[in-house]
Amino acid sequence: MAYHLKSVTLRTNNDRMTEIDELWQDVMNGKLPLIFDQNHEVQYGVFPISRYSNYASDETEDYDLSIMAVTSEFLKKLDAGSYQKYDAVAENTGTSARQAWGKVWEDSKNGVIKRSFTQDYEVSLTPSVSRDGKFHCILYIAVV
Repeated sequence: MAYHLKSVTLRTNNDRMTEIDELWQDVMNGKLPLIFDQNHEVQYGVFPISRYSNYASDETEDYDLSIMAVTSEFLKKLDAGSYQKYDAVAENTGTSARQAWGKVWEDSKNGVIKRSFTQDYEVSLTPSVSRDGKFHCILYIAVV
């Protein structure tokens, strides 16, 4: 049977990072062919992003993590939405993600932002695709 995935969703929480890492590995190696075509080639102009939604309450409880295949047009819609944008630059993907999320949690705790916990998005850029040749984690956090 031939099929084309647009997204894959996992119900998880921040205490189950191993599951999240495994899901990402399956997407990036093509086991879950979100960004690959039928010839196992990466589709031009398509890249994976994370969507966090269906929060039980906040970031401390369960939520849905969806990895979606999108184009740059999708990001333009996010830039125009009701989101606070965060961009962390570091020496690798994991560190940039930890820095970006740490800033979100700090800003939320300190009242700098009021999160709506509807749909948040995460884009990770590697040096080969970023304009400055560095690792980036870009977050779009839904705010009230």
